[in-house]
Amino acid sequence: MPSGNLVLFVSEVFGVLKPFGRLKSGYWCMGQGCSSASPSVTYSRCAMSSTHCAKFVHTKTRASPYPRSERKRQMFTDDLVKWDVDFPEYTPEEYTAPSVAKGPVWADPPAGNLDSVKWNQMDGKVNRESFTDQYKIINGLPRNPMGRTGLKGRGLLGKWGPNHAADPIVTRWKVSSSGQVEKHPKSGDPILQFVAIKRGDTGEWAIPGGMVDAGETVSLTLKREFGEETMNSLLATPEEKKEIENNLAKLFSHGAEVYRGYVDDPRNTDNAWMETIAVNFHDEEGNSVARFNLQAGDDANAVAWMDVGSELCLFASHTHFLKKVAELRKAHW
Repeated sequence: MPSGNLVLFVSEVFGVLKPFGRLKSGYWCMGQGCSSASPSVTYSRCAMSSTHCAKFVHTKTRASPYPRSERKRQMFTDDLVKWDVDFPEYTPEEYTAPSVAKGPVWADPPAGNLDSVKWNQMDGKVNRESFTDQYKIINGLPRNPMGRTGLKGRGLLGKWGPNHAADPIVTRWKVSSSGQVEKHPKSGDPILQFVAIKRGDTGEWAIPGGMVDAGETVSLTLKREFGEETMNSLLATPEEKKEIENNLAKLFSHGAEVYRGYVDDPRNTDNAWMETIAVNFHDEEGNSVARFNLQAGDDANAVAWMDVGSELCLFASHTHFLKKVAELRKAHW
């Protein structure tokens, strides 16, 4: 199937998909649990002021040098991350990547031209709200709510403040040649597999997610990113195409949100940071995406079904998201 037809095909399939639900076990923030008694399927902000979330310290965010550059972050110990800790020696450099500074349509204006920006709310089609509750504006710029990062500016991120992403976690059970679900020899729990892509920028394996475009719903982003990054070339007869279309629609109509909040991402700075919503779409019967011969596309160098387990080492906070999925599905971790 030509790539142009594939994009049209994926768009047609995703266009009929329904909104997804919420994981009933609660909300989660940055690797720490934020409890909530509500099993609502509607979105609700996580209580980031809880004791668990207050103890979180980002680490990948402080990695140096900054991605795709030689710019060094100011280094400091974990106890100096929080803004309420006195740190008079903190004088980080400012860095905004050339690709952002040249002013593409998806990027905000430079620091001196932000008077009309509406922080902590919907700003036209741009969502400037944070899952962390309201962030502070210091000297005209938003301040990372999770603490110091060792670098000012926007780095590679287009938006000042929160940059919203969506991560579709598509899973299936690992099945033996005899058709039986495989169980891990140590835990005895069934083994999950998820669709993983190898990022073109860092070379790390990751969930095939991406940025939420201005005016776009999160559900559409989830479907679009999965299609763009994992189905670059899908060879199928008209009959197979119809079957795949039906199976995809069924799969993506039942999703469980496992995370929404701040992401410990190496692209974060003091003034711009990543937040995401991660949703699990599980192929329980193995008759939809589990049968696809996936091929990398868009920003991915490779795509594969990968076993879920504690040994995973993935981009940003993606390992934590997979742990939540394993708990949800009562699978090996």
